[in-house]
Amino acid sequence: MKKPLTIPDEPQPRNITRADLVLTEGFGLQVDGRMKTVFPTLQAAQKRARDLKTEFPMLQIKVYDAAQKELLELSLTE
Repeated sequence: MKKPLTIPDEPQPRNITRADLVLTEGFGLQVDGRMKTVFPTLQAAQKRARDLKTEFPMLQIKVYDAAQKELLELSLTE
């Protein structure tokens, strides 16, 4: 038996920071050479990167540190 489709009264606000612009602060998630998402902390970016790598092991995932302007390799052992 299918459940009826319920539509919320008001849509949830989307708090998305564009990752296609040059980052000046925060941490970006790079998937297969393309910036996808921006995170305020390194821990949040690494957690999402580990989750993605666990679910899709074929992806090349790196974390970009905007303050240091460098790519950080993902370590699954942390």
